[in-house]
Amino acid sequence: MTVGTEETRLIVVRGNSASGKSSVAAGLRARFGRNHYGTMLADLVREHRGVSRCYYLDVPLTETLVRHATKGDAAYLSHVTDDHLRDWYRERGLLPGGLETVIDASSALADTVTRIMRESRLDGIAAIDR
Repeated sequence: MTVGTEETRLIVVRGNSASGKSSVAAGLRARFGRNHYGTMLADLVREHRGVSRCYYLDVPLTETLVRHATKGDAAYLSHVTDDHLRDWYRERGLLPGGLETVIDASSALADTVTRIMRESRLDGIAAIDR
């Protein structure tokens, strides 16, 4: 299977919590634009032979700010401020084509995980590493 063309870019940014992944992604989006990856994700889902599920966590800005404030890393909180979150926040920033299932802020963490496990059929597969 080949996905993409010579003109496309697949960028994976990994790191520990609070290492700056979200800040790097926001910087890339700010410089290049935020609407350039919808087609790539749709192509990736279409070409994937296994189960593919996409989710959008629809959390209002006010709740996002509350959740952000609960992070225990003071250095991170001083680096990524509420003003940053306000600048980055896009209300209902869904991908085109109805690719994502929307999960709203009323869904508890355990319920969200259970739902994704069930809908992706991960709940029927033995875990590899716990």
